[in-house]
Amino acid sequence: MKSLAILLLMCLSSIAFGQDMQASHYKIYSTATQKPVTIADIVDKTAKADVVFFGEEHNDSTAHYLEYALFKGLTEKYPHQTALSMEMFQTDCQLVLNEYLSDLIREKNLISDGRAWPNYKDYRPLVELAKLNQLPVIAANAPSRYTNMVTRNGLSSLQSLSAQAKSYLAPLPIDTATGAYYDKFVKIMGGHEAMAGMQIYQSQNLWDATMGWSIAQFYKSHPGYKILQLNGGFHSEEKLGVVAQLKKYAPNVRVLTIAAYADDNFDNPDWTKFKQLADYIILTDPKLIKD
Repeated sequence: MKSLAILLLMCLSSIAFGQDMQASHYKIYSTATQKPVTIADIVDKTAKADVVFFGEEHNDSTAHYLEYALFKGLTEKYPHQTALSMEMFQTDCQLVLNEYLSDLIREKNLISDGRAWPNYKDYRPLVELAKLNQLPVIAANAPSRYTNMVTRNGLSSLQSLSAQAKSYLAPLPIDTATGAYYDKFVKIMGGHEAMAGMQIYQSQNLWDATMGWSIAQFYKSHPGYKILQLNGGFHSEEKLGVVAQLKKYAPNVRVLTIAAYADDNFDNPDWTKFKQLADYIILTDPKLIKD
């Protein structure tokens, strides 16, 4: 019995040490208070929020670790009233995802038939936590065949789709956001000359609108739930993109945003350059190996 207690203590010490090591590789900052915060602090602030956007760099393992920590914190604070929404699954795979969460199909079928991303291992802990606690997971993203269709032929081409196909998308016509979001998109694409027409921007808007619509539909049908949305950072920076589209479909929804970056100035960050990007900024150690 004594040896078992010692072994348990060693395991707990090892876990604690691992957490301390992990904590040395990220910093979290509130742009409102201009002070460092913790994941627990963010969870507390969700009392006045309906949807929390976590904007990630898809290959940042530290950000994935923090997404899990945040989701776990939400499930503990709001048991049976927390949902996970993911860019990483497409709307036409919702049935497959639901079947897996209900333990009807195997994980290998989820990965193949649900067209899971190549780095699904990074998101697997969150899906498994949802499954364990019988929590919903929203397959939020537009099917890639339709975003590709728009990239080739423009948004008007979607009108030729069947009613079933259109049910996987935000209602047509899709609103193409202008102003700040368009300017940001042009800049990241390398200028107007590099875009070869408006279609690629239209496909970005389809992507954003469908994620916003997916979240809005769940939000309206599940009052009181806290929704954690995972997406690439550009989709929710400055509360543009998906956030702005969500607000069109659900004007009263309350939103918190997080943006995570592996930053070269991690040891001595200039927080002022991030202040417009999100409610909370997470910087991760760029020296860590990426996924």
